[in-house]
Amino acid sequence: MGLAVAVAADWPGWRGVGSLGLSTETGLPVEWSAAKGLAFRTELAGTGSSSPIVVGDLVIVTSQAGSYETGDGSDPRLARDERALAVKERAISAKGGPALELVVEAFGRQNGKRVWEYRMAAAGARPEVHEKHNLATPTPVSDGERVYAWFGNGQLVALDLKGKRVWEKHLGPFANQWGHGSSPALYNGLLVLLVDHRPAAYLLALDGKTGEVKWRVDRGKGRVSHSTPVVVTGPRGDELIVNSDQRVDAYAPSTGELLWWAGSERQTPIPSAVFADGVIYMSRGYRNSDIWAVRPGGRGEVTPTWRMPNGGSYVPSILQYQGLLYMTNEVGVVTCADVATGAVVWKERLGGIFFASPVAGDGKVYLLSETGEMFVLRAGRKPEVLAKNELGERFLASPAVGGGRIYLRGDGVLFGVGK
Repeated sequence: MGLAVAVAADWPGWRGVGSLGLSTETGLPVEWSAAKGLAFRTELAGTGSSSPIVVGDLVIVTSQAGSYETGDGSDPRLARDERALAVKERAISAKGGPALELVVEAFGRQNGKRVWEYRMAAAGARPEVHEKHNLATPTPVSDGERVYAWFGNGQLVALDLKGKRVWEKHLGPFANQWGHGSSPALYNGLLVLLVDHRPAAYLLALDGKTGEVKWRVDRGKGRVSHSTPVVVTGPRGDELIVNSDQRVDAYAPSTGELLWWAGSERQTPIPSAVFADGVIYMSRGYRNSDIWAVRPGGRGEVTPTWRMPNGGSYVPSILQYQGLLYMTNEVGVVTCADVATGAVVWKERLGGIFFASPVAGDGKVYLLSETGEMFVLRAGRKPEVLAKNELGERFLASPAVGGGRIYLRGDGVLFGVGK
């Protein structure tokens, strides 16, 4: 298949083209605030932590409107070892009417005005989720003809780019500790969905046009993953990389055949793989994660090319940009490492709590904190903060880039940053 080069106007799914978190655009913004540098600020119909996507002239976002009781309120804090940060963490807000609805909204990329909205009632069992997210956690994906929106109770809908329903399915009930977080991925007309839940874990590929099941692979009971599958190009064909609590697996994306696996057990895996220059880079997730690199093309159990035993990210995925790896831990320590060896190039404490994955473009690295700051760094072998921008919102979703702008999703607000 090969990995496409990012189109300036589009950011079609989780972390953009190829799930790389990279933009080829120039002139990206450096400084802004709630009072200046914004193209628009738009209220959403509900709340969520799914990231925005950019398709042509549209920015598309999913939300949950309404709320329900999700647990006993004892969910763990990401920064629980640092009290000054942990007290800044809070539950996701709620908005909308008394009915629990799942919403897909499309906004004009230039002005942020709502173009269309699709709503459906939340059906079936209502799973427990961590207090910091809700049913609108998976990021939608688009093939340029349709938008596929998946929600944390298992509901899935395909819409055309005018907001009309093409097909709909319900894959629930879902039962994953802290709630479902994996986003859908696309491959050659297939919509690939990772359902790693304790009662049953499986990979599912649907026909994007019709929703028809093309293949399904059982992954056994008890697997847990909040990670999004990523397709990479290997020397023996394309591979679908899946990060889970048991290990990392590679499948043939056209058939679901298991090709190779690596790594040992790791609790609560969230980060997705990143593929660049023929190498797969991975932070397994959870606290003080290890980081490693592995080449595609293997069979059976494989050994990483190199491994850094700690310093990786809990929730955010790694960024590979201009020959360097960037990663943030849960309490705002940023590590820059060499792609060839994993050796630390520099380490800098920015502060903040990081859920969002970093993005890069135009020689800059963008790091978005839950506590409302976006740090803009100059990419390179020395730490240099160009700006610290605050918008007074809470951010869990990762940024999207398109048409010279950066799009940021707060709990229930969409920002267009740039000219």
